[in-house]
Amino acid sequence: MQIIRTALWVLIAILVSAFVAINWNPVEVNIWPLEAGYLHVNWPVGFVALAFFLIGLLPMWLLAKAARWRLHRRIATLENTVKASTPTPPLATSTQLDAAADKN
Repeated sequence: MQIIRTALWVLIAILVSAFVAINWNPVEVNIWPLEAGYLHVNWPVGFVALAFFLIGLLPMWLLAKAARWRLHRRIATLENTVKASTPTPPLATSTQLDAAADKN
């Protein structure tokens, strides 16, 4: 399974690199509105696409991490509750000791 995941990441990296290399034409990006217009920056199209993809990916990644952390905490709490409420069984009951004595 690890080799499939690695191969998939390599394929994605190749595709992203090809996209950035093909779309290297600079475009004007309006970053921030000012009184005299906008703050302009000339960036390559590929860089702009990657930057905004990562900006959009970050909140979803953080939500997934938070949900996973919350579920792990909940599972740990439930496991500790079960461990605390389950009585430990005795080493041997009287019937088990009687049965062992009869065999000898």
